[in-house]
Amino acid sequence: MNSLKNHISNQLFILRNFNKHWEITSNWQLLFPLFGMYGLLYSANKFVTLLGIKLLFFKIISTLVISYILLRATLLLFKKLEKKWKLSYRWEMIRVFMVFALTGSSSALIGRPILKIIGITKDNFQPLVYWILYLLIGFLFYQILLVTIGWLFGQFKFFWDFEKKMIKRMKLGFLLNEK
Repeated sequence: MNSLKNHISNQLFILRNFNKHWEITSNWQLLFPLFGMYGLLYSANKFVTLLGIKLLFFKIISTLVISYILLRATLLLFKKLEKKWKLSYRWEMIRVFMVFALTGSSSALIGRPILKIIGITKDNFQPLVYWILYLLIGFLFYQILLVTIGWLFGQFKFFWDFEKKMIKRMKLGFLLNEK
């Protein structure tokens, strides 16, 4: 019975430290680290699948190793960007990364159907022209989706400020109509 109490006490200590480190004050905020870990595992599994590893044991081990490497790289990025980005809590970093990931994937998926709707395909355009148009349309939708998905995740101000900074860097600040 004592060992069970010690085990539970140890687990609660780990959870409290995790919550303290990520500045989590409500249980619903734990969703973001969980979704982040799921995203890392999913990405690692996709990569292992691309490598063509068939045996389940090696696939699981490879997925875990790559997930660990992705986690370390992500935490390193968090550490560097934490000072640069003005966010209220550390767990919001995970939310911001999720918005970037969803936006990038979504804009890449939207490009091809949009080109097809307006009649641009690889068959009736030179490949170079097709890919330039694909990238331009993807970039345009990326800008729109970044603010939209950021708003859905409760980070509109962060992504609107990010978008304004990007527009100014591209020398298109006149579009913002700010003084």
